[in-house]
Amino acid sequence: MMEEKLDSRKTHTAEGHGPELADLEHELEQEYKNRRRVRTARRMGFTLLTVAAVAVLVAILWMPVLQIYGTSMTPTLEAGDIVLSVKARDMVPGDVVAFYYNNEILVKRLIGLPGDWIDIDEEGNVYLNGVLMDEPYVTEKAFGDCNIPLPYQVPENRYFVLGDHRSVSVDSRNTAVGCVTEEQIVGKITARLWPLTQISRIH
Repeated sequence: MMEEKLDSRKTHTAEGHGPELADLEHELEQEYKNRRRVRTARRMGFTLLTVAAVAVLVAILWMPVLQIYGTSMTPTLEAGDIVLSVKARDMVPGDVVAFYYNNEILVKRLIGLPGDWIDIDEEGNVYLNGVLMDEPYVTEKAFGDCNIPLPYQVPENRYFVLGDHRSVSVDSRNTAVGCVTEEQIVGKITARLWPLTQISRIH
């Protein structure tokens, strides 16, 4: 009889601790899940911050996004356009480039490389090394604000640039701007990003 009572108490005690153990296991499982979610969120946050930092670095160093001011590049680019520039060393005459000038960034058309000879006649026709340039991007030719001796040889390590709107652009034709050094060049303009209706490559 005594043994039966002891067995009964043991059974009762085990049954009494059963639900408490299950609750504890459930709480531990929830805590583990919560910690796992926190770790996952932290990893994702770190990853997003890293990606954002890399994107900003790329944008600043290799692919700056610029806004156009003024009318010196019309009709190719209009005031308010937002364009993408890319660091490039393979620039050729006809490329549109951005460069630093007096703490500002100007955008012009690359015409002559170091050592090239540039000539411009009274009608605004541009000659590169004695050959008339084909310039479909210019809708209105003009001699413009030119005070350099012509023909003009581009100095070493410098680039001769012109705006597409030749009658209003102040560029390498004038000593106020002159030729551009390689260190001044931000990059080559490759695309228009804004307005959305005019997204296009720049040639």
